[in-house]
Amino acid sequence: MSQPYKASAEDVLKEYGVSLDQGLSEAQVLELRKKYGTNELEHEEKTPLWQLVLEQFDDKLVQILLGAALLSFVLAFFEEVDHWVEAFVEPAVILLILIINAIVGVWQESNAENALEALKKMQSLHTPCLRDGVWQDELPTEELVPGDIVKISVGDRAPADVRLCKLLTATLRSDEGALTGESETVLKTTDSISSGEKISDQKNMVFAGTTISGGKAIGVVTSTGMTTEIGKIQSAVTEASEDAEKTPLNQKLDEFGDLLTQVITGICVLVWIMNFNQFFDPVFGGVFKGCIYYLKIAVALGVAAIPEGLPAVITLCLALGTKKMVKRNAIRHWSFPTPRRETSRNSP
Repeated sequence: MSQPYKASAEDVLKEYGVSLDQGLSEAQVLELRKKYGTNELEHEEKTPLWQLVLEQFDDKLVQILLGAALLSFVLAFFEEVDHWVEAFVEPAVILLILIINAIVGVWQESNAENALEALKKMQSLHTPCLRDGVWQDELPTEELVPGDIVKISVGDRAPADVRLCKLLTATLRSDEGALTGESETVLKTTDSISSGEKISDQKNMVFAGTTISGGKAIGVVTSTGMTTEIGKIQSAVTEASEDAEKTPLNQKLDEFGDLLTQVITGICVLVWIMNFNQFFDPVFGGVFKGCIYYLKIAVALGVAAIPEGLPAVITLCLALGTKKMVKRNAIRHWSFPTPRRETSRNSP
């Protein structure tokens, strides 16, 4: 049933061919399980750590810095200094910045993947369920199917998306902050609702993973597994993590990186060519050494023009911004992965 909140409790029960005093029969349960599957969220394999690390270098600015660091390392071997450590200070600093940036990036991506595990932990393990006229107090949640009659009480986590049919106490309240971010509990009803596209408007529904903060009621399961609201969130999280399209922020940074590469390369080559006559200066003790000397100057100029701290600053700003948004309940800490968070900051 696509919109059970709009129908009366009697119509919803009739739709599933079930009653509040009998529940589903075992034959109905088997048939419905074949149709809808088990009441579980899909399990996704975690991205390997090495892949997360490599993804941090899939960025034009980072690649420019990495190239500059490697070139600086090569040229450092030709440096004539009293202490060889001095020659490697510049490339070592660049690599250190890149490592810090990668660590923060991997941490963010790991938190995004842990979002899926957080969703799974929000599901209850057992629930009272009526079948063949008998209440089963400890039915495993994954065995529920649409049409099952369940009882929910204060302190319980809703085992699935449930259309409330009968209140056993004067009122029933549910904490839906896990889905909506709202801190206040929601007063529930069994009456039909004409319009309620938003979760917060569906007062006659309790949703999988939400907590019953007060009261007791009986309802009929309308959605299980990945078709529940929490399952839809997991699908969105998974799709966002697999989406290969870059965010507006990353696209702008890539454009900036391309422009920066062209400008810096042009300037470095120009500086090197302009000093061509100096390659033959006897003070260098040979043309090759003169060539290397001015190449190091050109590379040093290029490295100086590259904003080494920009990738790390951007990553840290995104991480801190996300943390502040979570504190203000603008987003949930598991809402969506890093790319979506970046997009949210770039939306008008």
